[in-house]
Amino acid sequence: MKPQQDLRKVISEDLMPVTEIDIKALAEIYDEKDIYLSVCFPVSGRENEHLNRIFVDSRVKSIKKALSSELRSEFEKTFEMAEPSIIEAAISGEKGRIIFACSSESFLHVYRLAVEPEQSLVLDTSPFLLPLARLRADYDDYGVILVDSREARFVCIRSDLAEEKKHLSTDLMNKHKKGGWSQTRFNHLRKGAIKSFLSEVADNVKGTCDHLQTRGLIIAGPGDAKQQLLELLPQDVRQSVLDLIDVSMDISRDELVEKGNSILHENELADSRKRSKEFKSEILKGGLAVQGVEDVKSALEQARVNVLLILKGSSVPGWICEGCQNLQANAQPPKECDKCGGSTSVVDVVEELYELARRTGAEVEFIEKEDFLDSDDVVGALLRY
Repeated sequence: MKPQQDLRKVISEDLMPVTEIDIKALAEIYDEKDIYLSVCFPVSGRENEHLNRIFVDSRVKSIKKALSSELRSEFEKTFEMAEPSIIEAAISGEKGRIIFACSSESFLHVYRLAVEPEQSLVLDTSPFLLPLARLRADYDDYGVILVDSREARFVCIRSDLAEEKKHLSTDLMNKHKKGGWSQTRFNHLRKGAIKSFLSEVADNVKGTCDHLQTRGLIIAGPGDAKQQLLELLPQDVRQSVLDLIDVSMDISRDELVEKGNSILHENELADSRKRSKEFKSEILKGGLAVQGVEDVKSALEQARVNVLLILKGSSVPGWICEGCQNLQANAQPPKECDKCGGSTSVVDVVEELYELARRTGAEVEFIEKEDFLDSDDVVGALLRY
């Protein structure tokens, strides 16, 4: 499928969260020939700049040697299109860059990131999405409410970018003049004012969370206001709270991101283990699950997969016919497809399964090795039926 006209050029001038990149739209793009160049690399520091240049030169040289004269010419045009974005200096806060390019389709996407992708340069029949997918799995959006009895700040953290969305405050008298209210009455009124303020915060949290569609919420701050706020939140928002943590109100954004990311990582590990446990249970009882490349591929082609499980860091060599989409794992590509006679090309089968999952609306979960089945299979699937 060719890229839509409005998707042919996307160039971010500022840092972009990985969750803002439309992976599903990119997964739907493919061609019958190897014409899409995908480049991922870290950009922070002069050492990375030097290593990137060596890596890119080596990969470009290897790819040119493997191509026919026709495709070599197309690749050179595509690389010429992408090269300025490859060598361009990093902007403030940029740690990584991902580029997708295709000269024949006038297609160029450049994404500047606040997180580091793995280094790769791939020429394929479609944008190579696994490095982006792995980043996407590690950097979900989440919210942090920084709150005490007189101030509340809602910060949305997206791929290590912290952006303040709401700031509420209230004036509370800490002292009263001699001859004024009794201490008991003053304390009662102050507690009521605090509860009123935190109720306002709770109302704003729900609206902000609904708008931002975050994975979850962390409530942070000193004292008892965190627990009071938690009890005032609507049930659906309360269920999305990942943790309560004690921090000062003047915590730096970098430290807040670091603490939040640690909590999110633990939460994601727990979710992955839950998926893995469900998968193992279904396999053992012969239920709605399959494992292994062939069975998973078949289920994806029939749009039966609800969740695709991929072992982190895995890859499987193979080939694909872009004419009929015949996909074969652990085999050298024949000169022509044994089903339709079309041309074939070398692929990472895991990447192809990931793209197929995105096209058919399946969720994707990357699983740690110790949580996966004790086998050589690197993919599994929970089925819809």
